[in-house]
Amino acid sequence: MREVLAAEMLHRLGVRTSRCLSLIETGDSLYRGDEPSPTRSSVMIRFSRSHIRFGTFERLAYLDRKDLIAILLDHVIEYYYPHLIEERDRYALFYAELVQKVAQLVAQWMAAGFCHAVLNTDNMSVTGESFDYGPFAFIETYNPSFTAAYFDHFGRYSYSNQPGICYWNLEKLQVPLQKVITIADLQSELAKFESYYQSAYQQRMLDRLGFDQLETSLGQSLVYATILFLKESQASYQGFFWQLAQQFSQSWRSQPDNILSDLEILDDSVKNSLQKWRQIYHHALNQSPEDRMLSIANKLSQFNPETTLVRPVIEAIWKPIIEADDWAGFYQLLSAIRAQPDTKTSVA
Repeated sequence: MREVLAAEMLHRLGVRTSRCLSLIETGDSLYRGDEPSPTRSSVMIRFSRSHIRFGTFERLAYLDRKDLIAILLDHVIEYYYPHLIEERDRYALFYAELVQKVAQLVAQWMAAGFCHAVLNTDNMSVTGESFDYGPFAFIETYNPSFTAAYFDHFGRYSYSNQPGICYWNLEKLQVPLQKVITIADLQSELAKFESYYQSAYQQRMLDRLGFDQLETSLGQSLVYATILFLKESQASYQGFFWQLAQQFSQSWRSQPDNILSDLEILDDSVKNSLQKWRQIYHHALNQSPEDRMLSIANKLSQFNPETTLVRPVIEAIWKPIIEADDWAGFYQLLSAIRAQPDTKTSVA
């Protein structure tokens, strides 16, 4: 149930994700050592661009099958990277594109405030697609140390660690790929991960703030000020962007004090960071032509849906399912997520 909802919410937010075709209850009782048991069980049918994982290659390396690694790479390129088939160095080019796709994917998670929670190499796809949502969570407030998995005692898969762990997974993928790609090519491409990530994260955050583009230093200042305010205030992460979309007014170009004026902030230091953010946001609005204000308003609505998927929302619909087999809340939430227009943004 959680994966169905997570996939639809991420899809709505423009994240490159698998989705669920069906959820079929088996009637059997499921026993798990790490969760309350017995529990109801089901078969979920997931569809995605590919089911080939980093771990698929790692298994072949463990078996020392260089020949099969090459065959598998040929298959991956033929089906998922066909534009590389005729390239002489197609293996290295595949890895180069994968590095960029994974960097963009994790930037999408971070801007969405999404914590996957179980990012081992077998949960990484060769198409740079997100899948397998178990103990995931959308952060309620900006907390870099937040971890969604109860078993992640040391924060390996914490919210802020996601870019680093995805980099590490790409580094581990080099072990099997070294059998058919030079280590120099692999390392030179992986070195670009950070710049890919920063560029993608910057743009995704600007999308949530309503801007297609801003002058580089202004865009960076705005994103930094936004994160600083969210961290210091511990305001609702999703709620902040939703209010920005709902309250946006063209008058903000001339009246900066009206920008999110109803936010109740008591701490003086937080008031200072909010005021600094307002000044930068006001400056950004005035750097955009006046005829772009409608476009900014539309973009804010596009990237900041009303419906959110924080844990209390999920728990509220799970309780009646457990107690009375009442799925009405589940279907209502699913409909609410799907009723909101997609971002229409390329997530390739």
